[in-house]
Formats: sequence, structure tokens, C-alpha cells
Amino acid sequence: MGTLRAMLVLGMLEAFGPLSMDLYLPQLPQLAASLGTTEALAQATMSACMIGLGLGQLAAGPLSDRLGRRLPLLVGVAAFAVLSAVCAVAPNIELLLVARFLQGLAGSAGIVICLAIARDQFEGVELSRMLSLLFLVSGTAPIIAPVVGGQLARIMDWRGIFGVLSGVGVLLLLVVVFALPETLSPSARHRGGLRVWGAHAGAVVRDRLFVAVLCAAAGGGVAFFTYLSMSSFVLQDEFGLSPQEFSVAFAAGALASIAGSQLSRLVVRRWGPLRVYLGGITATLLATTAFLVLALLGVGMMGVVIALVGFMLCSGIGGPNGQTLALAHHGVRAGTASALLGMATFLFGPVLAPVAAGLGGTTAITMAATMTVAAAAAAFAAWAFVRPAAREQ
Repeated sequence: MGTLRAMLVLGMLEAFGPLSMDLYLPQLPQLAASLGTTEALAQATMSACMIGLGLGQLAAGPLSDRLGRRLPLLVGVAAFAVLSAVCAVAPNIELLLVARFLQGLAGSAGIVICLAIARDQFEGVELSRMLSLLFLVSGTAPIIAPVVGGQLARIMDWRGIFGVLSGVGVLLLLVVVFALPETLSPSARHRGGLRVWGAHAGAVVRDRLFVAVLCAAAGGGVAFFTYLSMSSFVLQDEFGLSPQEFSVAFAAGALASIAGSQLSRLVVRRWGPLRVYLGGITATLLATTAFLVLALLGVGMMGVVIALVGFMLCSGIGGPNGQTLALAHHGVRAGTASALLGMATFLFGPVLAPVAAGLGGTTAITMAATMTVAAAAAAFAAWAFVRPAAREQ
């Protein structure tokens, strides 16, 4: 599979997470009112999906090491389409939460297997550049989805949005069927069960560099999910933006993230994945700290939006290089390694962000403080553990 084709196909499939979240993000307040539930439970529909996205990777990744990449991906994409339709007709918040969790489990196949497919074909600096290229495609989803969602809010409610997601799932299924070849040869697959999976997982977690990146990724995931789950309430309820205006502000952040990933692609050959990763994760901490200061000073909506755009720009610089460092020594275990890395990224944020909102309220100060603490933890892990582990190898 050529580089351009891989970029387009894998980028589309990697968009599962952003599509699952961002398309209905402008309508979170309306969803809460429609189902007669609280803002916290409305945010929990995002948490449920993200937890599913995290846990599902633990199954989808190892299965792809055993069965090949295509079969688990086909099953996951088809299930995503069906469960999106279930979300559209959910009569109450309880059923919606269950359906969103299962939707995340299904969508996780697209995220983890795409990363494994990229590792099947590239390594080192070229893998980092490929992951940055993938973001040109997958990164358009956070730009387009909230904008489209904001415009769809004019003509349909949140149920209609999930119907659209079901249609997107069908289209992605066709992409897998007709445009994605198998990249893991039969000779490279393992035939064992839990014992072999345990051996693979054990080899991964004994890699100091992988574990260090995983710890940093967990902190980064908390910061990102806090941004994702609280931004619609903060910008709409606290600062008075309409769903359409919020979608434009959110799209600006996503565009900044793409710009960051492409800046990484331009400089990584000269500076190497480690230096670019450390620079990106440090800049991310500076951006969240600026957000916290601005929130405490009460400077208004424009300052907050600028700080959030800066956060997304810096996150885009570090992300591809962290994945490259983590997967460097796990070509034959790419599915398992990708699953563990994805779990850390997707699992902690959906648990900790709602706790922060429950304790401090869904305010700009709570959002900024949570993001800053999480970004500080990620930066500490990167400098204290990733840097020395990478230099030893």
C-alpha cells in the first residue's frame, strides 16, 4: 500500500474517536435538556464512549496480531454503524450511556489497528512522518465535525446526529472492504491464545521507554479529554457562544493541532523524535498554564479561546513522536503495544475529568486547573523517564 493511499485510508479510519465525540459536541447542553438529565450525565455520554474506546483496544489490538488487521477492523466498523443507530433511538440517558460505551468498544478497532498497520509498514523517523501525514486526514474530523454538527443543529436534534454517525460508519465499512489490503502476513501472526497475548504484553511492559511514554500519554489524555468534555459548557454557558460560534472556536483548535503535527513532520528529520516530543510536551504545559492564568484573571472569552488553540497546537507537535518512541521496539507486537498505549490515552481522562467537574463545577477555572495539572504530570514523566530511557537505547 503506497504512502498516499495509506495516509487517506488510515486517516479516515483513525477519525473514529473525533467523529464519535465532536459531531454532537455542540448539542451536549440540548441533549441534557431533551432527556431531562444533568450536565454531568450529558458529559458522561462522552466518558462512556471514551472508556469504551480505551478498553476495546485491549481486545482489538491483540486480536489483530493473531487474526490479521482486516477481520477485526471489519467487525468493529460494522458494529460501530449499528450501535450509532441504537444511540439515535435511545429513550433515556441510561440506555444512551450503555450504547455509547458499546459504540466506543466497536470504534476502538479503527484507532488501534490503524496505528498497528502504520507500524507494519514504517519505523523510526519515517513512522513519525507517516503518523503526522495521517493527521492531515484524521485531524480534519475535529475541524469538520463540530462545524457540521453546529449546522446540523439548525435542522435536526442530537438523535439525528447519531443517525448521521451511523451513515458514516457504513461508508467507512466500504472503505475497509474495498481500499484496505491486509498488511500483516500470515507468517508474522501468532497462533496462541491468552498465554501468547500475555507474553506479548509482558514484553511490552518490560520496555522502560514504552512504559515511560505510556505514563506521559495518560497525563496528556486527561488534559485533552478535559478540554473535549468541558469546552462546550464553558464556552456556551459561561461565555455565551451559540452552538455555531462554539463549533468555529473548536474547529480553530483542531486546525491548530493539524498545524502542530505538520510542523513536527518538517523538523523531525533534523531534530529526531525525542527532541521534538520533549519540545511539544513542554510547550503544552506552558499553554495550559497560560490558560489557567487567563481564567483566574477573568480576561474574557477571546483570551480563553487563544489559550486553547495554543494547547492544541502544542499537543499536535508532541503526539506523533510519542507514538513513534513507544512503538520503536515492538514491530511484531504492534497491535498489543498500540492497544496498551491507546488505553492509557483514552481511559483516564473520561474518569478524572467528570470528577473534577463534579468537585469544582464546569467552569473555565476548573477546566484550566485540571488541564494544567494533567499537562504537568505528562511533562514530568517525559523529562524524568522518557528522556533517559530513550537515550539508553
